[in-house]
Amino acid sequence: MNQDVVSALKQTELYSDGIDYAVIKLPAQAITAAAGIVAEIGEAFCALIVDKDEVSLILPSEAVEDFAGRLKGHTLASDRYRLITFDLVLDFNLFGFMAVVSDTLAGAKVSILPIAAFSRDHILVPSRQFDIAIQALKKLQSSL
Repeated sequence: MNQDVVSALKQTELYSDGIDYAVIKLPAQAITAAAGIVAEIGEAFCALIVDKDEVSLILPSEAVEDFAGRLKGHTLASDRYRLITFDLVLDFNLFGFMAVVSDTLAGAKVSILPIAAFSRDHILVPSRQFDIAIQALKKLQSSL
């Protein structure tokens, strides 16, 4: 593990907002509807990812029912997820940070959905495994 990763892991605060999130798949042509939903949510964490095959939308679980009429043709992931934010501005040249996080949580048998924002990295973990994930990450931090 390189020294920059050790330093970042030691300094980062593990933030979670206590909200359950839904992960939704939509057809590729649903981008406008999905963007409108993200714009209306406004305050909680959410994400919109568009690729050539699909639109992926991450919303607070409680919002799914509110927007169900605009989520035509959607597929809802069976699990609910909780957010963990690595609350530290990460340099674009930092490498290996998410690899260490991923390896740590794989060792605890916790699956993750990693999401990189401009300044911070986030992961979503199944809600039922949230406590295990936080404990594993805190143990990692204390071992450095």
